[in-house]
Amino acid sequence: MIVISAPSGAGKTTLCERLLQDYPEITYSISCTTREPRGVEEDGEDYYFLAPEEFARHEAAGDFLEHATVHGSSYGTLKAPIYEAISEGQCVLMDIDVAGAAQIRSYVAALPATDPMRAGFVDIFIRPPSLEVLHERLEARGEDSAATIARRVKNAEKELARAGEFRYHVLNDNLEIAYKELCGIIETTSGMHG
Repeated sequence: MIVISAPSGAGKTTLCERLLQDYPEITYSISCTTREPRGVEEDGEDYYFLAPEEFARHEAAGDFLEHATVHGSSYGTLKAPIYEAISEGQCVLMDIDVAGAAQIRSYVAALPATDPMRAGFVDIFIRPPSLEVLHERLEARGEDSAATIARRVKNAEKELARAGEFRYHVLNDNLEIAYKELCGIIETTSGMHG
């Protein structure tokens, strides 16, 4: 199981998309959410869109590996599909925030050493070169208001303060170099080759 976290604008999505393209044995973990689909998002492809009651049932049953409420909507990762993918010989890639990664780390640490989720656990933090560069990247996207960008940079400061919780770090100053470094970590820890 590969957990990747990064502040918004650090290039995590681009790096994850390339991994999925280049490594057929990596499968993407699809999260559940109670929010409505946005734009062209599809159920079962981008997220599993659940009614709040259904989400609450899963939560009460202990079905989630991690879950959180963000901006009034619930998000969570179901354990069953991850175990299923691992049992089929797949590596599971999770693109998740720092708080979710901490929940997963705690869950995995409590598993027996023989558990396949624990045996193959890798957590990687993607760092931007600086908060200034992060701010420039977010502005260059042209997707967010100045207030949203300011909030994301403030969140990035908090996330960078927790980067030490991750075993591996990749600096994304140059996308190609960062991608090679990311592949190196994954190949070394999993034995895969792209």
